[in-house]
Amino acid sequence: MSAEIFGSAEQTKGAFGKLNPNEHGVLPVLVVMQNDSKNVIRLEGLTIEVIDSNKDRWQNIPPLELPYLKPPERPTVKASPIPPIFQRKKKNALTGIELDQRGFAAKMLPPGESASGFFYFQTPNEPGLTLYLTGLRNASTGQELFYFELPLDKK
Repeated sequence: MSAEIFGSAEQTKGAFGKLNPNEHGVLPVLVVMQNDSKNVIRLEGLTIEVIDSNKDRWQNIPPLELPYLKPPERPTVKASPIPPIFQRKKKNALTGIELDQRGFAAKMLPPGESASGFFYFQTPNEPGLTLYLTGLRNASTGQELFYFELPLDKK
């Protein structure tokens, strides 16, 4: 299991093209899982959090909910006898399909296989972040397997 923060413009350019989620308050974290056991692992109940140095917890945000993080802009109304000129609204950058396509989507992890994808958090990229994963279960017995605590600082 490994995880990497994509906190710089150079990193996000390779993964998301022109879209840099960090500019919109979204921290993308790439997670790679490898199943070296002989059992299938169920990932449907997976819970992922980022814990900062103050022990504050941040839940991951599903890719389809990212556009709702930024509220819509209110139109400006001016009292004028001249009819208003409507300005084109800026498109919400978080509606980009890149975020959904690159999000972690695996529900099961067969033996010997790996899965990877991004999880998104509304937290600043600061030193001391830790990724905490729970909810990995043996698919045949339903028994919870283990949890992971991965430091996200580069060393």
